[in-house]
Amino acid sequence: MKYTLDKIADLLNLEDFSEVYSEADRIRKENVGDIVHIRAILEFSNYCRRKCKYCGLNCTNKNIKRYRMSSEEIISAAYEAAENGYKTIVLQSGEDAYYTPKILGEIVKNIKKSGIDITLSTGEMDYDSYAYLKECGADRYLLKHETAEESLYDYLHPCGTLEERIQCLKNIKKLGYETGGGFMIGLPNQTSETLAKDIMLLREIGCDMAGIGTFISHPSTALKDCPQGSTEITKRAVALTRIVMPEINLPATTSLGVIDIKEKNDVFSCGANVIMQKVTPSKYKFLYEIYPSKLSETDVKLQRINLENQIKSLNRIPL
Repeated sequence: MKYTLDKIADLLNLEDFSEVYSEADRIRKENVGDIVHIRAILEFSNYCRRKCKYCGLNCTNKNIKRYRMSSEEIISAAYEAAENGYKTIVLQSGEDAYYTPKILGEIVKNIKKSGIDITLSTGEMDYDSYAYLKECGADRYLLKHETAEESLYDYLHPCGTLEERIQCLKNIKKLGYETGGGFMIGLPNQTSETLAKDIMLLREIGCDMAGIGTFISHPSTALKDCPQGSTEITKRAVALTRIVMPEINLPATTSLGVIDIKEKNDVFSCGANVIMQKVTPSKYKFLYEIYPSKLSETDVKLQRINLENQIKSLNRIPL
């Protein structure tokens, strides 16, 4: 079957989606197997220069206590993750100019000595900066486009353009990173056609991974009164992305679990094959609030064990 924009939009609106879920699960099993990849995620700074209207970290939010982890703290936390079985760590922050490519590069070089793979998620940079970080040893780069609808992107991002975002993703792909994109479900004025564009953009760029998350409003943002996104539509978008891009890595995103942990488990039968576990030290973890969520104190060893057991209970293989 040829999956066009119109076809994907129509499928998203099906009354009974069960056959599509079954097909997505079959394609997942056939192409990426029963392994669920567990990624550690370390949120090392909540400073951000951008003004994204949905994000609690945006620079106009004066109600947030800002923090930056030192290079030594970041490296130490990454080593602890590696020692507890994590094969990949995601180093994530707001767009914080304090961490220059040189500083980030030294952090990456030191962490690579542990043998762990590194995903960076630190926002938009120029081509040379991405190239330098790749040379330092970064393996993957995550940069969600959030929405492929230009007018909606402009409304949500008074600090950038969709064209600039897409160019960054193309640069990342060209440099040989495993490239991560992604988008949100439930943004204001979003339509099925918009979501179809999101999925097709992932394919156009050639993304190797995509985080498809559910919108949750933050009380200190311009979208504070907007309703949260639909978990059902989120799962449908994951399933259709799996069908359109059979070998892509698709996480069960954190936002889905914030709304309903059952939905986060269910998404593994809809095409997902990755999950992320926060390893951010507790004194910082509660300050990294893109959207409100209930978090427990960080216990890297115990939380890894619990997550492995959760995955096994779903008849999947944790890695």
